[in-house]
Amino acid sequence: MKRGKVIQDNLSSYAFLAPWLIGFFVLTFYPMLYSLYLSFTRYNILEPPRWIGIRNFFIMFAGNAEFPRDERFLNSLFVTFRFVFIGVPLKLVFALAVAMLMNQKLTLIPVYRTIYYIPTLLGGSVAIAVLWRRLFAGDGAVNAIIRQVTNGAANPPSWISNPSFSLYTLILLAVWQFGSPMIIFLAGLKQIPHEYYEAASVDGAGKTRQFVFITLPCLSPIIFFNLVMQMISAFQSFTQAYIVSGGNGGPVDSTMFYSLYLYLQGFAWAEMGYAAAMAWVLLIIIAALTILTFRGSNSMVTYGSGE
Repeated sequence: MKRGKVIQDNLSSYAFLAPWLIGFFVLTFYPMLYSLYLSFTRYNILEPPRWIGIRNFFIMFAGNAEFPRDERFLNSLFVTFRFVFIGVPLKLVFALAVAMLMNQKLTLIPVYRTIYYIPTLLGGSVAIAVLWRRLFAGDGAVNAIIRQVTNGAANPPSWISNPSFSLYTLILLAVWQFGSPMIIFLAGLKQIPHEYYEAASVDGAGKTRQFVFITLPCLSPIIFFNLVMQMISAFQSFTQAYIVSGGNGGPVDSTMFYSLYLYLQGFAWAEMGYAAAMAWVLLIIIAALTILTFRGSNSMVTYGSGE
C-alpha cells in the first residue's frame, strides 16, 4: 500500500510538472540541439541544411584564400566588448551612488525611488531607442542645449552619426537604465547593521573609510550578483543598437553589436547556419567570462558567514 501511494504521488508530481517539462524540451532543449547542428551547416532557409563541418567557425576566426576571414564578425566582438567593459562598470557605479542617496531618510523618498526606476521600465523599448536617436541627432535636443549654453559658439557633432561618439551614446543609454541594479543595491544597503557605522564613528572613521571598509565588503555579494547579471544582459543588447543605427550597425559598423550582426546574418541575409554558429560562440564567451568572474570572486566577495 505504501509503495503504491509513493508511485501515485510521483505520478501526480510529474503530471503537474508536465507542462514545464514539455515546454523545456520542445521550446528550449530541442531548439538548442538543432541550432548546434545548424552551426555546422550551410543553411539559407530556402534549401535544406548542407553539412560543411567547422567552416563557419573557421571563417570567423581564421579564414584563407578560399574562405576569407569575416572581419565584420571580429569588429562586432570588439564593439560588444567595449560596450560591456565600459558600460557595465559605469552602470554599477552610478546605480550604487543613486542607491546610497535613496537610502537616506528624506521626505518623499519612495516617490524619488519610483521616479529613478522608471527609465529601467522604459529603457528597453523601441520608443525610448527612437527618442534617444532624436536626442543625439545633429539637430537634436542635446545639440540645441549645447548651442544655447555656448551662445552658438560650439559646433557639436551629430553624435549618432559620428563613429567616434556613436557607441558612447548607447553606453549612456545603458547607464541610464540603472533602475534594476539600484533596487538590488538598495535592498543590500538596508541589510547592513547600523551598529557597524556607529562603532566606526566612535573609532573616528569618516564617511570614506566607512564606505571602503564597511559598505563595500558587506555589499560585495550584491555587487558580484549585479556584475554577473548586467554583464550577461549587456552581451545580448540588441534593440538599442538596431534602432539608433537604423538596423545596419552604422556609422561604419561602430555600433555593430554582436547580437545585431547575428540578427543580420540570420534574418537579413538568410545565413542561418552562420548565425547559429555565432550564437554558440556567444554562449561560450558568456559562459567563459561568467566562470572567470566566479573564480575571481573567491578573494573579493565576503558572505555573511565570513567566507
